[in-house]
Amino acid sequence: MSTTELLKRAAELFPGEVVTQAHVRHLDLPSGAGRFALITLDNGLDHTKPTTFGPQSLANLDVAIDQVEKEAKAGEIVGVGVTGKPFIFAVGADLKGVELLKEHADALAIGKGGHEVFKRLSGLAVPTFAYYNGAAMGGGVEVGLHCAYRTVSKAIPAFSLPEVFLGLVPGWGGCALLPNLIGADKAVSVIIENSLNQNKQLKGQQVFDLGIADALFEGVDFLEQSLIWTANVLKGDVEVERPVIDRGAAWDQAVARGRSVADGKVHGAAPAAYRALDIIAAAKNGDLQQGYDAEDVALADLIMGGELRSGIYAFNLVQKRGKRPAGAPDKNLARPVTKVGVVGAGLMASQLALLFLRRLEVPVVLTDIDQERVDKGVGYVHAEIEKLLGKGRINQDKANRLTALVSGVLDKAEGFADADFIIEAVFEEIGVKQQVFAEVEAVAPAHAILATNTSSLSITEMASKLKNPERVVGFHFFNPVAILPLLEIVRGEQTDDASLATAFAVAKKLKKTAVLVKDAPAFVVNRVLTRFMGEVQNVIDEGTSVEVAEKAVEPLGLPMSPLVLLELVGPAIGLHVSETLHRAFPDRFTVSANLAAVVKAGKRGFYVYSAENGFKPELDPEVAALLKQGDTALTEEQVRARVLDAVAQEIGLMLDEGVVAEAQDIDLCLITGAGWPFHLGGITPYLDREGVSDRVNGKKFLAPGVASVPA
Repeated sequence: MSTTELLKRAAELFPGEVVTQAHVRHLDLPSGAGRFALITLDNGLDHTKPTTFGPQSLANLDVAIDQVEKEAKAGEIVGVGVTGKPFIFAVGADLKGVELLKEHADALAIGKGGHEVFKRLSGLAVPTFAYYNGAAMGGGVEVGLHCAYRTVSKAIPAFSLPEVFLGLVPGWGGCALLPNLIGADKAVSVIIENSLNQNKQLKGQQVFDLGIADALFEGVDFLEQSLIWTANVLKGDVEVERPVIDRGAAWDQAVARGRSVADGKVHGAAPAAYRALDIIAAAKNGDLQQGYDAEDVALADLIMGGELRSGIYAFNLVQKRGKRPAGAPDKNLARPVTKVGVVGAGLMASQLALLFLRRLEVPVVLTDIDQERVDKGVGYVHAEIEKLLGKGRINQDKANRLTALVSGVLDKAEGFADADFIIEAVFEEIGVKQQVFAEVEAVAPAHAILATNTSSLSITEMASKLKNPERVVGFHFFNPVAILPLLEIVRGEQTDDASLATAFAVAKKLKKTAVLVKDAPAFVVNRVLTRFMGEVQNVIDEGTSVEVAEKAVEPLGLPMSPLVLLELVGPAIGLHVSETLHRAFPDRFTVSANLAAVVKAGKRGFYVYSAENGFKPELDPEVAALLKQGDTALTEEQVRARVLDAVAQEIGLMLDEGVVAEAQDIDLCLITGAGWPFHLGGITPYLDREGVSDRVNGKKFLAPGVASVPA
């Protein structure tokens, strides 16, 4: 089948493609270097709608290459360049179309179609240049790799091959071309390590330093400078030197390092990284066509697999649902926030103060029970501003302004009399919270929102003794506050729409992913995680070894094992949340006597770490001595089944109770609040795929075709 036929067939399967045009214009290069053809990729929309490659877009590029190919053969041009619209080069394949594919053959056609078009750039009779002027990802990076030379703008905010993160491989030349350009080790960093490190992006300087681009220019006159450089290359005044690629043991070591990175991140649970590494390993011989063929097959196999569908589903949750929260009230009801109060000055409160300060740039005042604590909290915020200044993230003027906006007082009346939004981050005990809110209500303006960062307590009960309970709202952040995007916004029984709308408006300014949650014990993330970790704890208490219990859930590819997570959360907090949930649901949530003993002994967790063992977790002998276990030892498979069954049951009950609008919200919470991987789709697509949902609840969580291959 010809490229045209391949793309025509694919276009019929992609009805809603946002089509990218490939405009060809001609210009005379500086210094009399000759006539040059410049192809600009542009979907006709502004930079908020990045340029992508669907089948029709690829066909348009193919037609543009037809034109410049004829001109090159006729000697009418001396070179061809490819660039993008302002701020965007191109961000890869159109994933909306990939979701619709039902047949392996159609998936194969997408891979082949991209390869056939992009390959033509390297086959032209004149040199080709890619000018990475703006964001470039996936296929956008790859189209440039098919050119002979590349320049990159210093102003680029994001450059990556993110396919492995989503459950794909760079399938239009990335796996074959990149290691042959910059060496296998650097290619493994870009394709595997960065992708699995929460889709880490490169800046322009890093793209140049890695050797992906041959020249680096300022963003202001990037294209002009690139064309001057191009003229010098074509005239022979600039010679581009590339490193000799080590195709010996270093290549094999790089692939082995990639496998160890993948094992550490996904534990074999998702195939994409391993498929990409296989192609990189085979690319050692420099046979590009063999690499392209392998990319086509891997791409098609992965497109027809559950992990990719879960990855796209997760990506859409974060990019779309996360920006338009289900059930949020009319944003026009939101009230302005011109000053923020923070009750407490401990680490969590100080982190919150810093976030509000940086994002809202309004006065922020902290209070606590003594001057020493207040000073420590304000000092923390000042020190963090200094760090930002030192790293060049803010300038001196902004640092001075932010420093001046944060203050601390002992007297709540002095601090909060003109505050519009007051959040408490004090000890997790209902009586303490009620007392704090009573004190705040007495001095705060009538319109002020009273927000609580509680992780598990009832918002309704917290507000029950106030004159105006309608302005109390749950505003639950996840630690570390600066990194985890989730914000569970909890509506108490009496919370009114204006307070809720204000909470959502503030969340948006804080750049957080807000999810509306019913006032139910432990809300979403802590309830799911406590059930999950509680079941792991149960099997340990019954007699399964710690090692077997931990290894049982490795195939999920979670960011960390249950007991390492417990260490991060803190055993005392884990125990407290399990006690809260045990009171609410005694039949399903247990309180582990072993965990209570660990907390009583003042242990930080179950593990110790030593340099001799490479800082790998080892069971603390003192904890081992504390453990009282039964004599029922389960296998890894039995543990995994029990844990997954418990999670599926809990999510089913949460949906029945209306804790959130849909299963999608639970997945969004786990991805953004607990770092659960895209290849699980959060969790419900995985439970559906593995048959757990049907086994436990008698039905799947999601409709066919949602996070799965359409029937």
